[in-house]
Amino acid sequence: MFEQIKLNYSFNALEPYIDTLTMETHYLKHLAAYTKNFNEAAKAAGLEDKSAEWILANWETAVPQEYKTAIRNNGGGFLNHNLYFQHLSPKGGGEPSGALAAKIKETFGSYENFKDLITKAAMGQFGSGWAWLSANAAGDLKLSTSPNQDNPILETGGVWTPILGIDVWEHAYYLKHLNLRGDYLKDLFHVLDWKQVEKNYADKMNSGK
Repeated sequence: MFEQIKLNYSFNALEPYIDTLTMETHYLKHLAAYTKNFNEAAKAAGLEDKSAEWILANWETAVPQEYKTAIRNNGGGFLNHNLYFQHLSPKGGGEPSGALAAKIKETFGSYENFKDLITKAAMGQFGSGWAWLSANAAGDLKLSTSPNQDNPILETGGVWTPILGIDVWEHAYYLKHLNLRGDYLKDLFHVLDWKQVEKNYADKMNSGK
């Protein structure tokens, strides 16, 4: 059974950057619904014994046609939101360190340039979707965006795995920031837990795939 991430912080802990009502609605309503629907679809498709990552990576070939849409939308929503909530923290902010910081500098020139580029990607995603920092098993990094609840795992067959995901669906920010997506993105970096993103990066390289 797929389970939504257990938060290690309270719903009001990210104030004033992300408001309490948004956190409650996002986690208790949106993620809960994706989790429930994904479990139901995976069971109906006979895939409940597979990992969520495997299901999405093999979505085109392994999922029966009648369940493809439900798996794509709800499996993506499940994985994407678990990642998103995982790397938020009241102790967030600052900059990455270690191997990830070095690779960001090598790939994007500097942390500030990376931050500018991923912000532009998130601002440029038309309608609902996500902006990603992803890694492959070799430790390479790339930026991308996805519509709706798609993600790089689904799009690349698992070659690229997101280690940082920025939710730009309106439900992620509209209660506090209204239509000012840029203000939400600025605030988000204040609660972004780079230690967790660094761990995600290390985990991808150690996975060997």
